[in-house]
Amino acid sequence: MTRLWRSRKVIWLAAILAFALVAAACGGDDDAAETTTTAGGSEETTTTAAPEETTTTAAQAETTTTTSAAPGKAYGGEVIVADDQEPPTLNPFVPGGDNFIVSIVGQAYQAGAYEIDGFTLEYIPEIITEMPSIDNGGVVVNDDGTLTVNYTIKDEAVWADGVPVTGADFQYTYEIIMDPDLPVDKTTYEDIIATEVGDKTFSFTLAAPTVLFELMFGGNYVIIPKHAVEGSDFTTDWNDVMWPSVGPFILDEWQKGEFIRVVRNDAYWKTDPDTGQQLPYLDSVVFRFIPETESIINAFRAREVDVIQPPPATETIEALQALEPEGAKVEVLLGPVWEHLNFQFGPERLTANENSINDNLSYRKAVGHTIDKDLIVDEILAGQVEPLNSFLEPAAPAISTGAWSQYDYNPEKAIELLDQARAETGVTDIYTVFSTTSNNDARVKLSELFVDMFSAVGIIYENALEDSQLFFGETLDNGKWDLGEWAWVGSPGLSGSVSLYDLFDPEAPPPEGGNYYRWGTPDSSVIDENTARFAEIRDELNVSVDPNVLVPLMQEGEQILADQNVIFPLYARLVTAAVWADEVGGFKHNPTQASHTWNIEDWYRVDL
Repeated sequence: MTRLWRSRKVIWLAAILAFALVAAACGGDDDAAETTTTAGGSEETTTTAAPEETTTTAAQAETTTTTSAAPGKAYGGEVIVADDQEPPTLNPFVPGGDNFIVSIVGQAYQAGAYEIDGFTLEYIPEIITEMPSIDNGGVVVNDDGTLTVNYTIKDEAVWADGVPVTGADFQYTYEIIMDPDLPVDKTTYEDIIATEVGDKTFSFTLAAPTVLFELMFGGNYVIIPKHAVEGSDFTTDWNDVMWPSVGPFILDEWQKGEFIRVVRNDAYWKTDPDTGQQLPYLDSVVFRFIPETESIINAFRAREVDVIQPPPATETIEALQALEPEGAKVEVLLGPVWEHLNFQFGPERLTANENSINDNLSYRKAVGHTIDKDLIVDEILAGQVEPLNSFLEPAAPAISTGAWSQYDYNPEKAIELLDQARAETGVTDIYTVFSTTSNNDARVKLSELFVDMFSAVGIIYENALEDSQLFFGETLDNGKWDLGEWAWVGSPGLSGSVSLYDLFDPEAPPPEGGNYYRWGTPDSSVIDENTARFAEIRDELNVSVDPNVLVPLMQEGEQILADQNVIFPLYARLVTAAVWADEVGGFKHNPTQASHTWNIEDWYRVDL
């Protein structure tokens, strides 16, 4: 049990940190700007006061072509990317380095073991030759219960100064992460009990099996060149300048308050698999910092910038889509943050609703047929995406089985189930009290839509909205709600999917665990064979690294949650990006933490 609990706590910490930050962002303040960070492999959002508007000018730099054109895509030119944030540092390992903009810009000159594919939303190798797995021998569960992960580094991978990337660079990166003087999240890395370094290989052994191995040495934790960084003051020397690039571009200039410019890395080692051409195609990329969303949209409309990823308000999306006849391409995708309804099963739910019958399955199923998700998406997201039938769908669509599709909008069925609930509970009048944040426009709109939906089936409905600080504080911590609504964040890969199951673990109530619903916990009004089986599934998920074991378990677990209607997925928040496709080719938006610059090496000018 000790090993199971440690594994559970490690993954839960990653998930709950994601929740804490996303939850805080759920207050919709029109005067706020969003700052996004990454932790534990998950994307998170916090809300901060909007910075004062500043005058921003584009980088005025002469563009030259440094590589001869080859048959296929054109070389040369510059692309300008606009963002409403400016990096506080270029070093992703120091305070402020987990800010999302650090990663957005860093995609131009940094790399890790893996990256997230914008087409499949799956992890793909970047510096290493293939993603390690049991099937290819890259992941080995040893006889003593430890787990060894083996990396083979691509022969062609070199730093911009021509020095090959080696296992020593991975080892040095590990030592930086584990430096006790650095405020770096050491989760899972602290479980490494041995490493082995080769010229083009690196292996590490963990004390116990965990799917979190796939999050290591990638994402925010890029690989550091030992030969260039060793002996420097790591916390101060790499904030405004960057160590030798291993990406497609090299840092050229940072004009604080205005822009960062990167230029082609002639030593870059990747080629275009479609054409065989050396990458990158562009001579340079400029990241302009424009604090106001409206100013970003205006700059894009005027073709002063080529690529943007603005906050995904429906008004903004519609304004950008109006430019599509002129050559713009707008990608509106499901993001990793998903909103859901949920029932409270702990005793404090009676504080919010003394007549709560959340422990009755017929009632919970009736609520599933009461909710018109199509109307919700139309009203809140302007019909830009489809509603969710799975919490796995946003980040792991290949695993999802659409388990909640069994709950179609069907008031007649809801009335029938409510009659069953009355017969089963002896309750005549069924009350529902809905709680969520009062300072989020989308959630306020949701509560208004619920009034007619619930009254139409005979449920006595009440809204009890609260300020986000109260809701995500005392209310959530103590389970003082009846029917609630908030967001969780998912991340790609088996690790991201497995972490979600800890959120419903009957063996992990708050404050030690993340099961805020208290479904199956010791003080729950529902403890049965379903909660017992789910607890078994959660434990099995945390001691295996075999996809052939993990995927069926996750699908079984999600089916239990859907059949019992413990939660009710509604929709994923939108993410959007726009590009002038008549000027820039190769762009593909990525809704994960890899973001819209994930394949910046593939961008090229189509107007050359």
